[in-house]
Amino acid sequence: MSAFLQIFGSLIQRELRLAIRHGADSMMVVMFFVLVVVLFPLGVGPEPSILTRISAGVIWVAALLSAMLSMDRLFQTDFEDGSLDLLILTPQPLELMVLAKVVAHWLTTGLPLIIVSPLLALLLNMEASGYGVMLAALALGTPTLSLIGAIGAALILGARRSGVLLSLLILPLFIPTLIFGVSAVDAALTDLPSKPQLMILAGLLLAGLALCPWASAAALRQAAE
Repeated sequence: MSAFLQIFGSLIQRELRLAIRHGADSMMVVMFFVLVVVLFPLGVGPEPSILTRISAGVIWVAALLSAMLSMDRLFQTDFEDGSLDLLILTPQPLELMVLAKVVAHWLTTGLPLIIVSPLLALLLNMEASGYGVMLAALALGTPTLSLIGAIGAALILGARRSGVLLSLLILPLFIPTLIFGVSAVDAALTDLPSKPQLMILAGLLLAGLALCPWASAAALRQAAE
């Protein structure tokens, strides 16, 4: 077990080093998230009641779109430089490598979005009762987005116009996470229990952890043939 964790930790460190070398990608995701949220008050007007009502949906939609920006590059670099073939031939399970990439993607994109979201919620006049649930929902939902996105990123390897194709593949799969993430915050803002929605988000995350690495690994093997 310790050897397994050591290998997994080494893979995550490798992915984080690669992400640091391309630090502009992570910064672009955060800046896009901020810009999308900032533009909404300019479009719908500064009325506090309207901003409060749409705040949860705006933050979740912006987080979803921001997370998608770097997903098409999740395996593309390894595919182009031949590293993917070497990773497939190593004795370590390919699913482990996929999971390490997903964890690194979440640490460099999903986690910064969670950190920035309270400031943007304040801009959208969200009530204080929704902050904790919003952070919990994002903490459960953004890893699920990365896991689902890994499947799409593996399926589009070598395809032209991969960004558009990725959006068409994974956006429908994001809808359940989006619905329950927004409804959890809305429930907290209206003094209703949000625990059922958070439990469903946790269930989606567990299902993603159980299924997505294996589906992504199968797609990567198919792309490498």
